[in-house]
Amino acid sequence: MRGLAKTAGKAGCIDVINVDRPEIQSGEALVEVAYAGLCGSDVGIYEFENAYDFMDFPRILGHEYAGTVVEVSDDVTRVSIGDRVVEAPNHGCGECFRCKSGTPNLCQDFTITGVHHDGAFTDYVAVPERFLFSIPDDLSLRAAAATEPTAVAARTVCRNSRTTAGDRVLVEGPGPIGLLTAMIARRQGGDVVVTGVDQDERVRLPTARELGFDTENVAERDIETVRGEYTGGRGFDVVFDATGHESGLVGAADAVRKGGQVVVVGQSGHVSLDFTPFIRGEIDLQCSYAATWPDFGRATELLRSGAVNVDPLLDDGFTLADEEGLFKAAMHGETIKPLIEFAGENG
Repeated sequence: MRGLAKTAGKAGCIDVINVDRPEIQSGEALVEVAYAGLCGSDVGIYEFENAYDFMDFPRILGHEYAGTVVEVSDDVTRVSIGDRVVEAPNHGCGECFRCKSGTPNLCQDFTITGVHHDGAFTDYVAVPERFLFSIPDDLSLRAAAATEPTAVAARTVCRNSRTTAGDRVLVEGPGPIGLLTAMIARRQGGDVVVTGVDQDERVRLPTARELGFDTENVAERDIETVRGEYTGGRGFDVVFDATGHESGLVGAADAVRKGGQVVVVGQSGHVSLDFTPFIRGEIDLQCSYAATWPDFGRATELLRSGAVNVDPLLDDGFTLADEEGLFKAAMHGETIKPLIEFAGENG
């Protein structure tokens, strides 16, 4: 079978390679992949940011996917052949303090599918059953491929923010996580504004407007003007930074009200920031990373019920042969959530 892999530790170096079909081990199931989505972290690996210099190559990428169980080992009890599943790709060890405390996303010895071991940009992937989450029959595999990013956004809003009815909410960054965060924050009762920059005017800000959000291009109107127009100068109650850029947290500091909250979900790397306004304003700075089992349950229900509408975000016009176009479309803001569709799609 074929797989889309990072083949060397430098920018680019994405190739389709031939690999053997995985042989399942004790406690594992074999999943036939139907759809797999491109994540911002996959783009980071493509560009080969310093955060990924520990990787071994070649490495098949991909951790956002949905598929069907086609084989199980004799000791698997939680899933069966024919089950439609998604994977929780951040694998906690299950034994450390953080895992036993209910936050395996913060495991001291975690591994990530498509980073530490081969991922889902291929036809079949072998997965320990404890990381597989069954999806309901009335949720399509196409939509279910967005379960993992939806779980990340659900944790960001429902677990790590204090968004409630009537809050004025700003979401910086109209990428997949930003738009999913915006939809869930609105579901929580927030009055949501989504901001982006010039590149986002191609697809992402128009999609935000299609989803019913007010939008602003902060390259054209500065954040102080946006704050004044939407909050009367008071500031937003909650600001979500989903930009993955150092400017996001700086802008959030200017947009949030005194006593408000900034939640950072985009990974921006090094940021230089004057913390005096945070201290004098008693602003709550909260970070949110990955997702846990309850977040996947919440995400599945949000998708199944239609409370989160991922259809406008998904672009399934890609195959393994489109490897360069797949990454460049995401990097240039030409799409929101590109999906690779595999021949095994059955639902």
